[in-house]
Amino acid sequence: MKVREVAGLVGISVRTLHHYDEIGLLEPETTESGYRIYSEKELETLQQILFFKKLGFPLKKIKEIINSPSFDREEALYVQRKMLLEERSRLDNMIATIDKTIQNTKGEIPMSDQEKFEGFDFSKNPYEQEARERWGDKAVEESNAKVNQLSKDEQQAMEQEFDRIYRDLAAIRHQAPDSNEAQAAIKVWYDYLNKIGSYSLDAFKGLGQMYVDDERFTKNIDTYGDGLAMFMCDAMAFYADRKKA
Repeated sequence: MKVREVAGLVGISVRTLHHYDEIGLLEPETTESGYRIYSEKELETLQQILFFKKLGFPLKKIKEIINSPSFDREEALYVQRKMLLEERSRLDNMIATIDKTIQNTKGEIPMSDQEKFEGFDFSKNPYEQEARERWGDKAVEESNAKVNQLSKDEQQAMEQEFDRIYRDLAAIRHQAPDSNEAQAAIKVWYDYLNKIGSYSLDAFKGLGQMYVDDERFTKNIDTYGDGLAMFMCDAMAFYADRKKA
């Protein structure tokens, strides 16, 4: 299958498949004319990648796992199944809490304070963990420290600025990502991120790629406008590459 056929079959972007190839995660055969051709083996590997990705594994870790000499696909499927069952159990607990809360709101049953929060688990932040694995603890801790030092009014102002930048980017998302206007707008985003953290050009480009690789980011960003995540990914990549040249 050609890359566009695979993208259509799976429901991911062509750019994502190209990225997997570039980082050595999923490398199809290439014809003399330059077309990427995916065999049944590559499709099986892609399935594994997407299972691990759905479970919250970063691409770097997925690459380590599937390239390990000891990797066994059947064993991985059993492990993935176990993890998904555990996730389903957590979701079932939260659904049960919602059902109880609805009944409690109607006055049908009493509900203790403890019962109101059954199923919630904030012991870890998956976004922060992924950022730590991609760019190290230092950048994340610096960013967290700066935000935590802000007053409530300052944090609110920061959120408003964040919202303004995303709306400005959404308004021009149909332009070419390497256009002067797009690059000027994405520079504002780069400068803003470095006010609250320390992002190298590589980290900035990697963050943009995460916007399309991770459906959680894509969904949230695209609430400002369909296709904004992809536009930002391309614009951030061009900005970083141009600045490094």
